[in-house]
Amino acid sequence: MIVTRGLTKWYGRTLAVDSVDLDVREGDRYGFLGPNGSGKTTLIRLLLGLVYATSGEIEVLGRPVPRRVRDVLPDIGALVEGPAAYPHLSGRTNLRLIDAAGPRQVDTAGPRHIGTADPRRVDLARPRLSGRRDRRRRIEETLERVGLAGIDRRPVKAYSLGMRQRLGLAAALLRTPRLLVLDEPTNGLDPRGIHEIRELLAELNAAGTTVFLSSHLLAEVELLCTRVGVVDRGRLVLQEDLAALRAPTGRVVVDSPDPAAAVALLDGRVEERDGRRLVVRHADPAELNALLVGGGVRVAEIAAERRSLEQVVLSLTTTSADRIDADRVHAYGRHADRVDADRVDADRTDPGRVDAASGDHDPDAAP
Repeated sequence: MIVTRGLTKWYGRTLAVDSVDLDVREGDRYGFLGPNGSGKTTLIRLLLGLVYATSGEIEVLGRPVPRRVRDVLPDIGALVEGPAAYPHLSGRTNLRLIDAAGPRQVDTAGPRHIGTADPRRVDLARPRLSGRRDRRRRIEETLERVGLAGIDRRPVKAYSLGMRQRLGLAAALLRTPRLLVLDEPTNGLDPRGIHEIRELLAELNAAGTTVFLSSHLLAEVELLCTRVGVVDRGRLVLQEDLAALRAPTGRVVVDSPDPAAAVALLDGRVEERDGRRLVVRHADPAELNALLVGGGVRVAEIAAERRSLEQVVLSLTTTSADRIDADRVHAYGRHADRVDADRVDADRTDPGRVDAASGDHDPDAAP
């Protein structure tokens, strides 16, 4: 879905992206990680043809970018750096304008049935044009997906940050894209909103959409993504399946009320000790547990050690470009990323949430 070879971008004397070889496969949920100033947003803009590379190659959906970018953009939904909208217009009107600006295309898959018993269900309706005639239907379905089905005609400038973020996601989903490219998609959302968007992205992926997203919320990436890439100072320093990164390390973490007795029994195999917590060089937690209990050592908890995604990222990356210490020389001379009550229901349980029952209005009707 996305392949880059030696991708490099200079801004004058500033190196923003440094020989990146990216490989995003069809069906991936790919998390693109790194500190502020590491080049994430610049690379995303390169993938979408928004800026041109200094050198290297880009292929998206099997076509060269930027040379054939017009051919691939109709199959891509994107949210980069933050949602953009005409602030004096309503959310629905903004979506109508965005949809009207896109090409007329054959919709062979039909609507995704999000929220059904089987999230993988796809309505294989007969091919039809995605144009003006079915625009209202697609806009309403998309607003329902992102939790804005009940928005009224208020202008976008009156939306909360979370509502604007949901509207940006709706714009990215209008044409049921094959590839989603999202830059901090949950920015401004509360925990429930983050959970809803995570579930939505997982369901879209199950229905066939490849997801490529950058985020600083490592716990969310760990819950959603199947593969990750880590970039630091413009270079891709890791690209791996998340399951491989989270594999057991060959050590076991033990919580014991008898730490001194455990250390004596294990005879040099304890590599770390912090109060009751011991890290033991051993491959099999069950075997180690039997050894400790057989030796009269009480065990409150025992588990194979696994590295968290946070530990992996912190071990591979340096200081963020937005941190300036007194003794620090100017931020490596590299380009910094410009990183720059949302859902409404009828029952108003969440004051930011908007669903259809709360009083939807026809956006085409006169005010």
